[in-house]
Amino acid sequence: MTTTKRNYRATFILDNRGKEESVDQLIDDVKKEIAAVQGDVTAIENLGKRDFVRVTDKKLTGGVYVHISFSAPAEAPAQLKERLRLNNTVYRTFVETV
Repeated sequence: MTTTKRNYRATFILDNRGKEESVDQLIDDVKKEIAAVQGDVTAIENLGKRDFVRVTDKKLTGGVYVHISFSAPAEAPAQLKERLRLNNTVYRTFVETV
């Protein structure tokens, strides 16, 4: 039985404070997490470091914004958010259906 894949566009805010890895390595880690939930990455757009409009933590006033487009089964966004919940390099995740 084949699973039907849907197209998604996810926005990730990466927190690279105190990390030795480059932003590209952090993006590769996120791509591996998408692949772990049977997702196929189709496009990546690095928007760079931006300041937050509303600062909730005085120690973190901005982050690196990345848009990743991918196709995956319907249950993949929930699984991806759960996998990234404990990952301290991904500050926020927003997944929308395209």
